[in-house]
Amino acid sequence: MQGLLREHGIPVVSEAAYIVPVLVGDAAKCRGVAAELLDVHGYYVQPINAPSVPAGSERLRVTPTPHRSDDEVYAFAQALNSAWHRLDLPRTQARAAA
Repeated sequence: MQGLLREHGIPVVSEAAYIVPVLVGDAAKCRGVAAELLDVHGYYVQPINAPSVPAGSERLRVTPTPHRSDDEVYAFAQALNSAWHRLDLPRTQARAAA
C-alpha cells in the first residue's frame, strides 16, 4: 500500500508493515480527510492529532487488513488521493517530479 500512496505523492511516514502512517501536518485537515473518507467513501481511518503527536506532525493511522484485494487497496488509494486533492494538501517530491 505504501508504494501506491507514494505514487500519488501522499507522504507516508514509515515503511512499517501493518500500520501505514500518512503525514497530514494540520489538525483540522487531518480530521477533514478522515471525515471525508468515512462520510463519502465508507473508509474509517483514525486521525492522530496533538497531544498524541507533536503539532505539525498530525497523521492518519491507516490499518489495512491482509484480507483486502488489490482492487480494494487501489480504490482506497484513489479515495485518499481525492480527499488529498480537495483539501489541497502538500504532495511529496516524488509526485512533483512525475
